[in-house]
Amino acid sequence: MTEPTPPPTVRVSTLELFFDLVFVFTIIQLTETLSHHLTLAVFGEVLLMLFVIWWMYSGYAWLTNAVAPNSTTRRTLLLAGMAGFLVLALAIPDAFGAYGWIFGVSYLVVTLVHSGLFLQAGAGSMRMMRLLAPLNLLAAALVLAGALLPEPWRQVCWIAAPLVQIGAGHLHNIEMHTIVAGHFVERHSLVVIVAIGESIISIGLGFRDVELGGGAILVAVLGLCIAYYLWWIYFAGDDERSEQVLARTADPRRRARLALDGWGYAHYVMLLGIVVLAVGIKKSVGYAFEPLHWGEAIALAGGVALYQTGHAIFLRLLGLHGWLHRLVAAAVVLATIPLGHVLAVAQLAAIPIIMAGAAIIEDLPAMRRTGSTAISSFGRNA
Repeated sequence: MTEPTPPPTVRVSTLELFFDLVFVFTIIQLTETLSHHLTLAVFGEVLLMLFVIWWMYSGYAWLTNAVAPNSTTRRTLLLAGMAGFLVLALAIPDAFGAYGWIFGVSYLVVTLVHSGLFLQAGAGSMRMMRLLAPLNLLAAALVLAGALLPEPWRQVCWIAAPLVQIGAGHLHNIEMHTIVAGHFVERHSLVVIVAIGESIISIGLGFRDVELGGGAILVAVLGLCIAYYLWWIYFAGDDERSEQVLARTADPRRRARLALDGWGYAHYVMLLGIVVLAVGIKKSVGYAFEPLHWGEAIALAGGVALYQTGHAIFLRLLGLHGWLHRLVAAAVVLATIPLGHVLAVAQLAAIPIIMAGAAIIEDLPAMRRTGSTAISSFGRNA
């Protein structure tokens, strides 16, 4: 017997938003780490760290969707989870080095607290966690083992951890999760907007030792324009339509699978895009009228392309229109990489123009329908 479905009016609490702010500090740390060492090896490390971190953040989003933090015990446990995320974030810059054990222990704490909180939900959740909790703990143990073992076993453990988590998403009784569409979608929407905001902070940190001249100001404004279109892509109605799709999905297994694939894996790609884009813009600070290195130009365009691709996957999974526009825009943005290798500001200016053009083209059919309706209404009234 499963737990009764919470009321559909449940919304995100301020404590959950506080939790999200602590979590998004990991986005800043990942951005800083990749910015300081823009290499394929460090990018691979960021990929792995972001996946395991996002997996457990998503776990907490699913948790508070079913178990409201409305008691002293639950709020205290959630605070312990927040502390784990904070210490974990502090260890990110050297998670594959001297601070690996701190990262691993913190991640284990985050996982243990998550399992403990889910057990507060009752017998139904205990049955659901019977397989999920051991697999989550196995992944956490692999992360900790990776911190203690030498290469190449360190990398083997780190790669095995997300594979175990992906397997957990398919092996446990996913249909037993209670999903309140409004709360679930709002929680993920908030973390996306906060992550976009934190990326602007990361970019701003790049101005600390830079003279604030015309080129630097231009980079800042163009970076803000790009961030604005990241917001536009996600929040120009698709967030509301996605909530409607999730709410209308009656089959529990289908709904849970949609939640995992759309708001789990697809959002991971979007967050990765935010991190990579912030690195690209940050590397452009102080070099507006100079050519970018290939890696920096690739980060600038690649971050936007990753975000667009992640959102395209998200829309495709939910059966919403616009996914093809996202993929085409991503491809065109990638074509600006040689432009950045010639002049940084040229690529920075081209990207928001492409994003704006794609948004306008996507909206044209709706604009035509609205115009036709208005003309018809005017004719009838006349």
